[in-house]
Order: sequence, then C-alpha cells, then structure tokens
Amino acid sequence: MALSSVGRGETGFEEARVDRIFNRRLTGRRPAAVVRPTTEAEVVDAVRLARERGWQVAVRSGGHSWAQWSVRSDALVIDLGGLREISYDDGTGVVSASPAVQGGAELGPFLESRGRFFPGGHCPTVGIGGFLLQGGQGWNARGWGWAAEYLDAVDVVTASGELVRADAHQNSDLYWAARGAGPGFPGVVTRFHLRTLPRAAHVAQTVHAYALDDFDEVLTWLHETHHTVADTVEIVALTKTDPTLAPEPVLLVTGVALVSSPAVAAEALAPLRLSPALDRALLVLDAVPTTIDEQRKRQLVDNPEGHRWAVDNAWLTGAAADVVPAVRRACTTLPTEKAFTIWFSMAPLRTLPDMAFSLQSEIYLASYVVWESPDDDRRCVSWLERAMADLEPVTVGQYLGDGDLARRQVRFMSDQAWVRLQEVVAERDPDGLFVGYLAGPQGATNRNHWK
Repeated sequence: MALSSVGRGETGFEEARVDRIFNRRLTGRRPAAVVRPTTEAEVVDAVRLARERGWQVAVRSGGHSWAQWSVRSDALVIDLGGLREISYDDGTGVVSASPAVQGGAELGPFLESRGRFFPGGHCPTVGIGGFLLQGGQGWNARGWGWAAEYLDAVDVVTASGELVRADAHQNSDLYWAARGAGPGFPGVVTRFHLRTLPRAAHVAQTVHAYALDDFDEVLTWLHETHHTVADTVEIVALTKTDPTLAPEPVLLVTGVALVSSPAVAAEALAPLRLSPALDRALLVLDAVPTTIDEQRKRQLVDNPEGHRWAVDNAWLTGAAADVVPAVRRACTTLPTEKAFTIWFSMAPLRTLPDMAFSLQSEIYLASYVVWESPDDDRRCVSWLERAMADLEPVTVGQYLGDGDLARRQVRFMSDQAWVRLQEVVAERDPDGLFVGYLAGPQGATNRNHWK
C-alpha cells in the first residue's frame, strides 16, 4: 500500500492533527493517526487501513467545524485537503467538486466565470464537504432552498472500503443521508455532483444601521414583516461592532437581492423602507448595487483567521412578544468587539424534500463569539451558554453546522428522519467504523436537553 500515515509520536503528527482547523481554540483530542490522500483510490486505501488496524475513521473536509469534529481521539483522521478537483458539464449544468474545495473562494469564481452560481456558504473559505452534509445554509436559503437540495449525486467510500455512486436511483439510502446527516454520515464522500443556477444579472443591497436603543422596535417590525418580502431577497439582521458607525455594537438590517435588473431589485427591497425607525438610522443604503464578491470580502473580515471561536445557534418560533425578549442577551450584550449575532429569515418556510435535513423554522439565530487570548475562554463560553439558555422557551432545535452536541444536546432533525438515519447507519456501518457525532459519552440524542 502506497498510502502512508502519520501516527502519534511521529514527526509532523501535531501539525497534521490540527491542519486547516479554523477555530484556534484547539481541542486536546488525539487521533491514532492522520492520512492525507490525494486520490479517491487512496481514500479507499485509508478506510481499509483503518479496518486493518482496528481504528475508527473521522473525516476532515474544510476544517471549519467549530467543534472540530474531525479531530477524534484514537481514530484515523482522513484529511481530504489534498483532493481539489472541480469540473463542469456544460450540457447538464452540473458541477463536480471534491469536499475540501472552498465554496466561495474556489467553487464560486469557477462557476461565475461560466455564468453559473451555486448557493454555497457565506464565508468563502468554508469547504463544501461538511457544509453540504449538514444541509448547507447558503446564499438566499429562504428563496432557493438548502444547498443540499442541489445535490444530484455523491461518490462515497463505504465502511467496507468500496467506492460507490449514490443518487436517487442507486444507493439511495446514502443519497438521503448525505443531505443532512453531517458527521453522522456512514461513509467518506469523495465527490459532490451539484446542480447550478444561472448567475444573477444584478445584485443589490439595502442596509440600515440602528443604535441598540431601537433594537426591540426594529426587530419586532422585522419579525412581523420578513415573510412578506420577495423570496429573491436574503434577509439578515445582525448585531456587531462597526467602528465606522459607532464605538458600541449596532443593529444592521440587511437585504441582498439577487435578481435580473435594478428595477426588480428596487421593488423586491421596497418593504425594508417601511422600518418604523428609519428616520433614526445611523446609516441607510437603499438598493445599492453590489456583487457577490464584495459580499464575500465582507464575510472574510467578519470571520478572521487565527482566532478562538465559540458558536451556537437555535431555530426560533413564536410571536415577536416572546421571541424578541428571548434574543435580547444574544444580540445586545456581545462579549467581545469581534463577536456578532445573526438573525436569519427563512420565512415563508418552504416544504423540504425527503432528506436527512428535516428541521427548520421561520427564524434562525446564531451567535459567533470571536477572541484571541486563552485567558478569555471561560468568560466567552459562559456568555454563549447564558445567551442560548435564554432562547430555550422559543427554540425548536438547531442547525448542525453551527452546533456542538458535546456541549449542548439540541434536536437537529425530525423524529422520523432520526429513526431512519439509525437504520441507514446500522445497515451501512454495522461495526461502527465511522466515529459519528461528537456528542459526549451517551451519544447524540436528537432531543432538546431542557425537555
């Protein structure tokens, strides 16, 4: 076997253990070894090596998991960073890409040069592997749907060490699970085959900035209005510190329209002009032309490399009178200058196709705590825990992509999908070769812990 591994105690192991891990609040978990295949055949070899050695298998695609799911104690880490292939079929509009390909930095420009677009992750450096397996909360999810809905097929190395194609007609159980199971998926995806969209002819944004004194009034209005906005508009409210606007955190209400013309954008963004606090806004941009590339550059500023992170989230439901007070701590008491909280519209909710990703609500909220010194770890993590506890009365569940089940058990798929996933895993990986969810000694429960 040509494939070589780096084991504990060997030169280069520590670097390989955390290579490409975005969250620098690094875990102390120590795998048995790390392999870095550069071909699909080497991925097959790696799975077979794990079987021979009696190791479990963990998989790293882009390294953006906040909880660092790919760093698992005593397992073989298959780091897919060496698989970087992208190809496009002009006849079908399907793009095929390796899991470690970065959705915004690599796949996006590749497609846009061909007049196409894929609703990948907002942060440009996120790899498509973990993103798609968790459902894929990408650009304009409220209108275009989840990125996993654009999945035509996946190439998968199974627990038996076989490379197979999974789609709606063959190995359909793996195809179903690949759209939402996340780290619970019983295989190694080596290639995604994705339907693409025409590139939007015009992109425009509306941005309002408000002092936090106006938070309750503005968020209540947005809560009661967002479902009426055209589904060509991505609607996000966020609180962050922007020194160009104010020394303290502000509330930003943003709408990004991806449409056919400036006139269509102006009409689609018009409801945001009805904000009751517009005359008090610190900044108003109304249907101003922008580009996806400009939006990605802003995301890079908000998601800096080399920092420590604590992130958690919730799917929220209920009346504004209940939801707005529940989110107040998460939105208005940010613990660091680089921290931010997003309120993301999914209304009106679309019916999901039959896939493992099966839980959503009309509002998604996530808090991202960003800092640099280990001395701030306890304070920042404690703030996040309190903020999420405030949300529990209006929480339906959470999105795996911004969660950490080892710290907080929260429901992330429907009960029916959860049962079905257990059946798929039992059939495809009866020996438990793949590590599954990082969720503490009892494993994942798919239950809200406070209930």
